[in-house]
Amino acid sequence: MNETPARKRNPVIGLIIVVVASFLLPITLTGSSIAMPGVAGDFHNSLPAGQWIVNAYDLTFASFMLASGSFSDRFGRRRIFLLGSIGFALASYVSALASGIVMLDVTRAVAGLAAAMVLTSGSALLAQLFDGPARTKAFGLFGTAVGVGLAFGPFVAGALSTALGWRAIFLVPAIVSTVVVFLTGFLPESSDPEATTVDWGGVITFSGALATLIYALLEGPELGWSSPLIIASYVACVALLAAFVVVEQRQERPMFDLSLFRRPQFVSLCVAVVAIVLGTTPLLVYLPSYLTAVNGQSTMHVGMDLMMLTVPTVIFPMITGYLLRWIPVRHMVTASTGFIAVGVAGLTVLHPGISNWAALGPYSLVGIGVGVSFGVMDGAAVSSVTPERAGMAAGMFNTMRLAGEAISIAVVGSLLVTFTRSRLDGRLDGFPGPYGHQPQALADALNQGQLSGPAGTVPEASRAAFKAVAANGYTGGLHAALWAMAAFVAAATVLVAVVGARRTARVETTVAVLPEDVAEDVTQADERIPAGALR
Repeated sequence: MNETPARKRNPVIGLIIVVVASFLLPITLTGSSIAMPGVAGDFHNSLPAGQWIVNAYDLTFASFMLASGSFSDRFGRRRIFLLGSIGFALASYVSALASGIVMLDVTRAVAGLAAAMVLTSGSALLAQLFDGPARTKAFGLFGTAVGVGLAFGPFVAGALSTALGWRAIFLVPAIVSTVVVFLTGFLPESSDPEATTVDWGGVITFSGALATLIYALLEGPELGWSSPLIIASYVACVALLAAFVVVEQRQERPMFDLSLFRRPQFVSLCVAVVAIVLGTTPLLVYLPSYLTAVNGQSTMHVGMDLMMLTVPTVIFPMITGYLLRWIPVRHMVTASTGFIAVGVAGLTVLHPGISNWAALGPYSLVGIGVGVSFGVMDGAAVSSVTPERAGMAAGMFNTMRLAGEAISIAVVGSLLVTFTRSRLDGRLDGFPGPYGHQPQALADALNQGQLSGPAGTVPEASRAAFKAVAANGYTGGLHAALWAMAAFVAAATVLVAVVGARRTARVETTVAVLPEDVAEDVTQADERIPAGALR
């Protein structure tokens, strides 16, 4: 490992710099969803274009996570951290000043790429700054910062949007990131002399497959699922995924070791994390639009409502760490997805005019499930493989998580607009104006938090009836999407539980037929290695 002589200089300052930079990343993700209604009001953009504000960021974040790790190893962790911080700041400034939806979408994609550079190089820097128990505490604070950013991101973004407008959601992180850029000089430099190449083939094919899949999912409701362009996008996705598999199998140092998917424990954990983000991330993205459109809430009010979901994600990782003394990890993983499945199903209580406290139970269940997963999932994924492959497993697991976020936003967004449109079909014919006989147009507007605007296009005498039809159609679409999400997460819960039980049974059978001293060694080994996975 090549390092500067100042490796141990100012470790606390280095920790503060990395933690502050990492704190900005989840705030930007949730903040983008809070900004969607305001952006739609200013730019009058289509629904897919508005969804790309969030998806472009998540897509490039996921696609370049592993590549950024390779860049950090080869070109230097501090250098990549600095470039990522500069890119994040510049992209955020341009987002705040964007004059149209295309510029905003492009800058969000650039910000996601920069965020991947910051997160991967920042974690590598912490590993160089600290050793032993101090490293554990540093990474605990690092994870807490990400969790706090996720928990309070909706509230911070809502407060900024209410007080200063949606552009402040991007401007404030840009200013903070600028400060981080000037403090980067306090960080030491390090690199990996064995990292001599970058897996460009893997980067291009993996990113292309994700991009074409998400494009098809977002544009499908608008263009039609049988549209030649949508079909071509799915074909391109399959072709790029096949090419990705071929490329990775031929790499000496692949960024994505596909052989790990031969391990049932690792596969089940990947399924669990995808289920968790599918049951959670779309809520943070699409509930602000629902609450804004149907209940007429301010963005700050929406942010406060979502804290019922996000605050438990900060508290329960600590509680989970304490409970692990008595409860096996595999039960914790199963419980986390189970809580989320029940909570998402319970959110079907949402309806026009619902009070904040009426949905506290379902919100809390989802938040508890996410908090429990924060406390065990990453360690479980790393412990499900041999120690020498732990770094690869961690990178792949986080890539699956981020890719799952991007895909889940696209899938649930498509379901939501499709279900809403089907419930509005035939119910707008009696209303004059541009939305009469146009359920697709109204569904798009509703899913961007716009109801007062469309309602203003009908005569005042019909306005209340129009709002009732629109709100009921949107609510029905939301409920259908929530049931679909809950079903997927519930199925994943069963899968994780079954695979975990099989692993435990296999170890117990092996122990039963071995001599006592050997059986004891096997049992201890099982507790050390797979415990993080499914024990």
